[in-house]
Amino acid sequence: MRYIFIGSGAIGGSIGGRLHESGRSVVLVARGAHFEALRDKGLRLRVPAGTLTLDVPVVAGPEDVELREDDVLVLAVKTQDSVAALEAWAARPVAGGGTAGERLPLVCAQNGVENERLALRRFHEVYGMCVVLPSTYLNPGEVVAPCGPYTGALVTGRYGTGSDETARRIADDLEKAHFLAPVVTDVMRWKYGKLLGNLANVVEAVCGSASDAAAKDLVAKAKAEGAAVLDAAGIACASEAEITELRSGTVDPQPIAGEPTRGSSWQSLARGAGSIETDYLNGEIALRGREHGVPTPVNAALQHAARESVSQGREPGGLTAGELSRRIAEGVLVEPRPRPLP
Repeated sequence: MRYIFIGSGAIGGSIGGRLHESGRSVVLVARGAHFEALRDKGLRLRVPAGTLTLDVPVVAGPEDVELREDDVLVLAVKTQDSVAALEAWAARPVAGGGTAGERLPLVCAQNGVENERLALRRFHEVYGMCVVLPSTYLNPGEVVAPCGPYTGALVTGRYGTGSDETARRIADDLEKAHFLAPVVTDVMRWKYGKLLGNLANVVEAVCGSASDAAAKDLVAKAKAEGAAVLDAAGIACASEAEITELRSGTVDPQPIAGEPTRGSSWQSLARGAGSIETDYLNGEIALRGREHGVPTPVNAALQHAARESVSQGREPGGLTAGELSRRIAEGVLVEPRPRPLP
């Protein structure tokens, strides 16, 4: 199989680079300065063992690659960019007839739980991937993946219908490329568990760090709201203990000098990306809370703070955790308590 990575930042670059290194056929899709750096100098993938310079084929868009029947599309953009990417690729012709949406499997290697639903509207075969892969993309052409002995844990399964041979073939390739890649029949349970952990991303991004006492308190409250919402919605999720067990001794931090690991939302603000995925992380909890009559003032306030940071062009650390806590306590930028459902 050939893997086409739609989005080649921290996640797409790490997975695609490792697959290419292991001898698999890979195409990276990138834009702007990142595309130019990959095209001209190759991918610089920094891992604990050293820096890999990988001459991975790269294209700027779907019109630049002829799709084959053995291709696997890997969606690795942020959720806010998913619809545009899916629409650009779904209608592309595949050699032998048909379109990508009709014939090719698509893997959602992304945070959040909305991407699979978006993809299934356009693709017949959709796979979820719970990505436990601390990595950083800040500079064009360079990705840092500072964990070992595995680069990451990628829990994979077919969306909606459990597992199949395609999922197992993908996992087999990943296992040969420095990834732990269990195949499961309940991949969304794992992705909902990861969602609860990702509620901390915006605190790190907006406040610059999630390690001080005020920030930890915000994170704990956001996660408590999230757990209450998922419970009210009847949504099962992998526990924090399960995710910790998955990566313990397999995906351990092995710091690379001068490269602190930062979350994806922090990286978006630091790069000035112009958008952030918080609407599909904390915003998912706020949405479900409104549906089920569960108040989510902390997640709603964090969601608003993220939008504010993007619109004002703030770098990470533009607000303190204490200021955010004050806003929540005073009811500033927090929606009213939902009325009980009839």
